[in-house]
Amino acid sequence: MRTTNHGAAQARRKHRRAIGIPLALLAVGVVACLATVLLAGGSTDAWRTTDGSVTAASASGSPTAAPDATIASPQPPDASPLPSPRGTPTPSAKSRPRTESAESTGSLTGRIRPGIRYRGVATAYEAGDGNGACLYGPSDDLMVAAMNHTDYESAKACGAYVLVRAANGASIKVRIVNDCPLPCKPGQIDLSQQAFAKLADLKVGRLPITWKLLSPAASGTISIRYKDGSSQWWCGVQAIGHRNPLARLEVRTGNGWRKLQRTGYNYFLATDGRGCGRAIRITDIYGERLTIRGIALKPDVAQPTGVQFARH
Repeated sequence: MRTTNHGAAQARRKHRRAIGIPLALLAVGVVACLATVLLAGGSTDAWRTTDGSVTAASASGSPTAAPDATIASPQPPDASPLPSPRGTPTPSAKSRPRTESAESTGSLTGRIRPGIRYRGVATAYEAGDGNGACLYGPSDDLMVAAMNHTDYESAKACGAYVLVRAANGASIKVRIVNDCPLPCKPGQIDLSQQAFAKLADLKVGRLPITWKLLSPAASGTISIRYKDGSSQWWCGVQAIGHRNPLARLEVRTGNGWRKLQRTGYNYFLATDGRGCGRAIRITDIYGERLTIRGIALKPDVAQPTGVQFARH
């Protein structure tokens, strides 16, 4: 019979456990240290990946069109803008207008926008003394025109300077002072007979043209006029002689600046009188704002301001 020495076996097992425990603890410590290092490095990489994903999403996702870059809204076939030879301009810090306003060109323009050539036809009308639907009054300069009713856009085209060019290469600069009612089509400009004659013989009747908005070098300074019948209880206000099309007219009230609604006859109305006779602020389609003070509430008197919008 074989006798088993239980005491010796237990001693050997205890000895092996005594050696194995420190080794196990050492292995756990090494693994923990490695995990800490890997996690620390992985955390940094994870943040970098997240930042890169956000940037990529912003660059490759559906872009939010900058108002400055907005070109013309869809036009009817006769008024479709012609592509610019240089293509659509990319807004840059150098091209942005110096302005008090945070608004951009795209949010202020109407159907007629800078940098776009439009196609249409020219017709002719008897301009008389040069007055028209814009109610600027008589003018010695009869290089004027009536914009078709669609592009006239409730007087937004009033005062705009436009370069009109015929297929024969002749061109003429005119100022929009009138509305050419329907059936004048989008893109059509009804020129004074004096202006039309610079392009072709009046007998032609209808002349294919292209035209675009101008910001002329010299145009004097702006005047402000209150409509006849204006008072502290009701007033209409008009800006005259602005180089660039006017986008907005505001008056100062006790609660801040108040935007007035423009009429089709080119006056901005304060039907309750609030702001009548106080400071006036005007904004052109490029976003430049001019604040004008000291204009008396005198109906039907053009009062000079001595200021003008910048050229573009």
